[in-house]
Amino acid sequence: MRSNAAKTMLTTLCVVHVLSLTVVAQPARDHAIVIGNHQAIYDSTGRLLPWTSWQNAIRLEMHWYLQCPVTRGYPNFVWMTFMDGNYQPDPRRADFIPATQNGMGIISYLKYYVYDGRRNKKVLEWARYMGDYLVNDCNTPDSGSYPRFTRSTGIAGRFPQPADCGTQGDRPFEIEPDKGAIAGYALVLLYKETGEKRFLTQGLHNAEVLLANMGQGDSTRSPWPFRADYRTGEGRGQVSGCMVYILKLLDILSAMGYSEFDRPERRLREWIFNWQLPDLGKGGALWDQFFEDHDEADDRTAWAPLSLARYLLEKKDKIDSAWQQHAHDLIEFVNRNFTGVSHGITICGEQDHDKDPWGGILSTYGAVLAMYTAATGSNEYKGLGIQALNFATYALNEDGCPCEKAGSSPCRGGWQEDAHTDKIHNFIDALEAVKTFRK
Repeated sequence: MRSNAAKTMLTTLCVVHVLSLTVVAQPARDHAIVIGNHQAIYDSTGRLLPWTSWQNAIRLEMHWYLQCPVTRGYPNFVWMTFMDGNYQPDPRRADFIPATQNGMGIISYLKYYVYDGRRNKKVLEWARYMGDYLVNDCNTPDSGSYPRFTRSTGIAGRFPQPADCGTQGDRPFEIEPDKGAIAGYALVLLYKETGEKRFLTQGLHNAEVLLANMGQGDSTRSPWPFRADYRTGEGRGQVSGCMVYILKLLDILSAMGYSEFDRPERRLREWIFNWQLPDLGKGGALWDQFFEDHDEADDRTAWAPLSLARYLLEKKDKIDSAWQQHAHDLIEFVNRNFTGVSHGITICGEQDHDKDPWGGILSTYGAVLAMYTAATGSNEYKGLGIQALNFATYALNEDGCPCEKAGSSPCRGGWQEDAHTDKIHNFIDALEAVKTFRK
């Protein structure tokens, strides 16, 4: 395993060097340009380079997080969303997004663990901590329409989360069905890596609860609402724009032999292809609402279409004979509605109501563009993807502590999904993609 991992790393480093992602001297300028935590570095053509290689950036960041203190039974970043550069909670922000933050964190840590040749067992240990928190400490009570279902929001430092723990845009007794799917999918992946049944049990349960609450989607609504009162099932927000993690959860369980998910998976896929994808050209109302801290009805997001594009690029003809065109349509929708320019670089924002380049969405954008380049052989988005990820590295401090947003003033820590858990997996996907780029 060590020799294979070393060979993979060497191959990736060679490809990255060919793509001019290594640091070279900045051309002469009238004054230094600072992006985030570092002075900007450009090549002779004016193209932005990362302040350190992508590989070193994720290595530094993972090392910093693996030193996180374990208190109250978990590494600190597992039970809070707002953590500072000393691993401590922000006293001004007790709101917390356990499902997305730890679900995407499990995905990131598992991808890094495999990428690194499964050498560092502490990486898997940290993924288990996130899984155990999702299983043990942030579910709804065992009653109502969404019993024992993973909470979308909560309160930092509560073990377990109380019954009325909804924060941010959630009301006290609300959950978000799509966030339970993110947690469920991540837990099934964790089970497949560890063989530990408790993770599968919770992931399977989340899927069963989703099935019990599945509605009929159409041109005005998704099969699940964005939010629901877990006691009564009453929905709030008729469109939940990111259905892909529910699709992924149903798909992975179906592939594992749980045939009860076969038909619902097909129904959901039909809604996505018959209603949601065509809506890209009609204004995009079926792509409204994903982020926990927003409840505006007219809030389309970049996260949802990019997440579906990633899934199509991963599955290709297995689920969609027109995967390339659909992935292109999804990327173009994001380019039209959520991108801007910072320091001469095309950057991607989150949503209609917040177009700042937070770490999660910016790295997602760069990764999906890199994956499109690798999957199609087209160089249409190659430069945009590389530059977006190069820009994202400037949020990282030299000791590996990240900042939640790229291109902002120097900072340490912040919103942990953006700073870390929804970022590492994107850089891993991009590093794997660039191996196949045409020279």
